[in-house]
Amino acid sequence: MPFDNNVAENHPTRSRGLALAVLCAASLMVVLDSSIVAVALPAIQADLGFTAAGLAWVVTAYLVAFGGLLLLSGRLGDLLGRRRVFLGGLGLFTLASLVAGLSESAGVLVVSRFVQGVGGAPASAVVLGMIVTMYPEPGARAKAIGVYSFTQAAGASIGLIAGGALTQALNWHWTFYVNLPIGVVALLMAVRVVSPDRGTGLRAGLDVFGAILVTAAVMLGVYGISSSAWGALVAAVVLLAAFAVRQAKARTPLLPLRLFRIRAVAGANVVMVLMVAGMLGFQFVTALYLQQVLGLDALGTGVAFLPVPVVIAVASLGFADRLATRFGPRAVLLTGLGLVIVGLLLLTRVSGSYFADVLPPLLLMGLGAGAAIPALMGLAMADVPAADAGVASGLINTTQQVGAAVGTAVLAAAAASRTESLSPLGHREALAAGFRLAYGVSAGFLIAAVALGGLVLGRRARPTAATPELCTAGRA
Repeated sequence: MPFDNNVAENHPTRSRGLALAVLCAASLMVVLDSSIVAVALPAIQADLGFTAAGLAWVVTAYLVAFGGLLLLSGRLGDLLGRRRVFLGGLGLFTLASLVAGLSESAGVLVVSRFVQGVGGAPASAVVLGMIVTMYPEPGARAKAIGVYSFTQAAGASIGLIAGGALTQALNWHWTFYVNLPIGVVALLMAVRVVSPDRGTGLRAGLDVFGAILVTAAVMLGVYGISSSAWGALVAAVVLLAAFAVRQAKARTPLLPLRLFRIRAVAGANVVMVLMVAGMLGFQFVTALYLQQVLGLDALGTGVAFLPVPVVIAVASLGFADRLATRFGPRAVLLTGLGLVIVGLLLLTRVSGSYFADVLPPLLLMGLGAGAAIPALMGLAMADVPAADAGVASGLINTTQQVGAAVGTAVLAAAAASRTESLSPLGHREALAAGFRLAYGVSAGFLIAAVALGGLVLGRRARPTAATPELCTAGRA
């Protein structure tokens, strides 16, 4: 039986608002987990005896499982019901967080981080699809996507702040324990306020072989990028090519290739890779700059990022939806990305003062990101048939993870190479030069995103009425 596309009619406004709050809180928790542990890594290494190489697996184990299972999780949401998949993933993520917090050995922590990723994927993959189905009205949907986009855009910065505060005030275990109350409350509330939905059923077909191919491809790709393992990257490309061939021939494909014939969907996902590569890589580099060049401690680094989520909240929750309704999501996206580019170019001249050199670009970038990300999320779900909303939601989440892995790896390599070449100048000066180069590379990713978005994403008419059959955000 197909999904009930009029599910919003069964939600009074207040119930829809509560359901949105629960979905976004759970999504924020999962996003936080990818960055909250970053500030705590030195303490984890000292306590559990990780080697320098082994410590990277505290992050990589989570990213490999999370990124690899997003697309499959989104499709399972379409088949089994998105609420059911969301609840299952959220429960597993919360339980794995408890085990991670209790870890007394390196092996247990890495395994629990992998399981966190396994649970986080279904808890995240179906959320955007649930939101666009709950809000068929274009104006209300734009506002709801703005709320969701805030959790995605600001989550990493909030994670750095929370990680620094928890590690310094308590200990690293609390970077995982903090998920427990959030996860339990979200589970209990979701059971009450998120209405059950009907998937098309497994009898509609699940491409198991295709699922194995794409899951292995993304896992190997994320691992290869994170670890600079060229063999894994080559294997990932081969498996991804095999997956594309499989999807073209399968009777019930995991990722229907017809989605890529929707211009907004195809363009938005490629732009997402480039945008996230620049913006998430920038956060990684800036965290290192603040600690290694400006000498801030863990808590100070988190506080230094505080203006970013504040400005993103003002933009994405305050006026991004109205701008998209008035001018169209494409115009808002390109303008927002332009502001981010200006901020990154200013950072290429950073000379050592937080308030004079770092804070103004951070504010400018937060404003641009807060406007651009909701617009891009809306475009990514534009004109997607309701029965494919889950896999489309999983796809945009997958491209985010790929972009984050690519950006972090490329920027880290660029900064390290530049620093090494200038080492005779002195350690601090060489580090600063490496970070300035990384900011230039970040700007390059964003410039490519603007160019591609301007070419591929067509001008879209402003939305005037809901279309129940499609998750529209205005037709091309």
